[in-house]
Amino acid sequence: MRNEPPRTPSERRPRLTRRGRLVLIASAAVVVATAVLVPLLLTDEPPAGEKKKVSLLVPEGRRAAQVYASVDKVLDVAPGTTAKAATAARLELPDDARRNPEGYLFPATYPVEAGATPAGLLGYMVDTARERFGADRVTAGARRNGVTVYQTVTIASIVQAEADTPADMGRVARVVHNRLAKDMPLQMDSTLNYALNRSTLDTTQSETKTTSPYNTYEFRGLPPTPIGNPGEEATNAAINPTRGDWLYFVTVAPGDTRFTADYAEHQRNVAEFNANRSAATN
Repeated sequence: MRNEPPRTPSERRPRLTRRGRLVLIASAAVVVATAVLVPLLLTDEPPAGEKKKVSLLVPEGRRAAQVYASVDKVLDVAPGTTAKAATAARLELPDDARRNPEGYLFPATYPVEAGATPAGLLGYMVDTARERFGADRVTAGARRNGVTVYQTVTIASIVQAEADTPADMGRVARVVHNRLAKDMPLQMDSTLNYALNRSTLDTTQSETKTTSPYNTYEFRGLPPTPIGNPGEEATNAAINPTRGDWLYFVTVAPGDTRFTADYAEHQRNVAEFNANRSAATN
C-alpha cells in the first residue's frame, strides 16, 4: 500500500513507497492450518496394489486463475480446461459475484476422488466458501460494518494480500474501512497488481494511472470483485477490524509494519522503507 491524502487528478504527485510484502510471492508465504504453499501434493507411496491418494491444496490468497491451473494439473487435463468449466458451470455464487468465483474458491485441502471433474472441484470449493461466509458471525459483522457479505469477502481478499500476521490483518482491515468512510481512494498496490495480473513490490507512477476498476489509486471504493481467495484469519479481520484511526501503513522491514493517521509520520516511515529497500538491493 502507498497511501496519500485524497487529491484531484491534477494534484497527483509521485508516490514515495511500495508495499513491503505481497502474500502471493511464494518465498514469503506462510503455512497455516487450512492451506499450504503448494498447489498440488501427493501422499507418500501407498502399499503395493493401492492407488495414491491425491489432494488439491488451495493456499490462502491464491487467485482464481492460479487455482484453475492447479486443478488442471491435479486432474491431468489440458491447460485452460478448468477456466472454461468455471465459466460454464452453474456455481452457487452470490448474485453480486456475477458468476465470477474469485474470492469463493475457499482455501483448504480438497480430496480428489476418482472421476472428479473441474466443475465438481470448483463446486466443492464454492460450497465451502458459502458455508463459511454465510455463517451468522460473518453476516452480522458485515451488517455492523455497513457493507455486504460480498464486499466483506473483497475486503478480506485485500487484507490477505497486504498483511503478514493476524494482528496486522486487523489493522489493515481498519485502514480499509477508515478510508472507505472518508471516501478516500484505497491506493492498494495489491489491487493494481491484480489488474495487471502480476505480483510485485514495484509500482510506477504511470502504472497508477492504469484504466481498470481494480486500480484503487484512480478509482474510489472497493474493486468490483475480490482479488484473491481469503482464508479464515483475513475474513475475521474484515468483520472485526482492530479499533484505530489509521489511514496509512507501510512495511519498513520484515515484521515491522507501521500504521498511522498522520501523513507526515507516514512519510517518515516511507523514507525508512525506501532506505532499507535501497540498502537491500545494493
